[in-house]
Amino acid sequence: MSEQVKISLDVMGGDNGPAVVLEGADIALIRRPDIRYVLFGDKDTIEPMLENFPRVKQASTFEHCDVMIQMDERPSQALRRGRGKSSMWNAIEATKTGASDVCVSAGNTGALMAMSKFCLRTMANIERPAIAAIWPTLRGESVVLDVGATIGADAQQLLDFALMGGAMARSLFGIERPTVGLLNIGEEDVKGLDEVKEAGRMLREFHLPHLDYKGFVEGDDLGTGAVDVVVTEGFVGNIALKTAEGTAKQLAEYLRSAMTRTWMARIGYLFARSAFVKLREKMDPNKVNGGVFLGLNGIVIKSHGGTDGEGFAAAIGLGYDMVKNGLTAKIEQDLTVYQKSRFAADEESAE
Repeated sequence: MSEQVKISLDVMGGDNGPAVVLEGADIALIRRPDIRYVLFGDKDTIEPMLENFPRVKQASTFEHCDVMIQMDERPSQALRRGRGKSSMWNAIEATKTGASDVCVSAGNTGALMAMSKFCLRTMANIERPAIAAIWPTLRGESVVLDVGATIGADAQQLLDFALMGGAMARSLFGIERPTVGLLNIGEEDVKGLDEVKEAGRMLREFHLPHLDYKGFVEGDDLGTGAVDVVVTEGFVGNIALKTAEGTAKQLAEYLRSAMTRTWMARIGYLFARSAFVKLREKMDPNKVNGGVFLGLNGIVIKSHGGTDGEGFAAAIGLGYDMVKNGLTAKIEQDLTVYQKSRFAADEESAE
């Protein structure tokens, strides 16, 4: 791979449109000057706006697309209407052809996943991709997956998620053997769904060299950072993610209200202002914006649709780090090790 990282952007995606995408691209470029962009969108909309972002314009190539995927469009409809024509599809396809190393979009999540699966296909022996999110914790950060790609998962799929999440933690955190836990309603082995218990048994028995399986973790362990990787299926994971985001907003509003209620509270805020600024930064979901689609033959990053420029820059930065640290190669390596371990176990049991 060349020193530069080529990033394809679906400029038309998101609730706030191209202005936020271009602003985020500009911020990311200041932080990482070796980024080069491939921009996909409507020429009449984008080209005038690029004049306000000369750094982005200089570091980019632009391709016009006739179709924009709507945020409320059904994935099947988006795939039919946008295949080969939309800014979303072409941004994804650029990673397939090698025109870019990673795709970033703030567009319709369901459409982005459907197009990514159709265009890039899943890796060998991976039945379902997952969306992995970075989760701020008391210890730093953890990887949580799946946070909404698919509802439900059997034991094998949960094990695949563990392998892919472990590879992401190795890429992002530089941990050679990240700790992994399965999200459950209790830490005891007898609790939970059969699929989760079976996945736990498989993770214990295979002794995978790049994972340190710690057993079941509960919902309150997400914030403490009990493990580096938390594995669950998409329904529970998405609810957990949205609950955490909502709780962060709720706490921020409580603090704002408390600090402005009386004159004494306002004076106290002035003395503690730096502490509150740090707390606000910690609780800001834009700082960890970006979900990674894992299990595909290419890297796709999903930005929150309603993010601002800083948030979109964070999603670009995440994609940049995943490319620089060889995420896809690490996932393939861990899957190969697992397949060999499983084959050896099957042979031993057959004797």
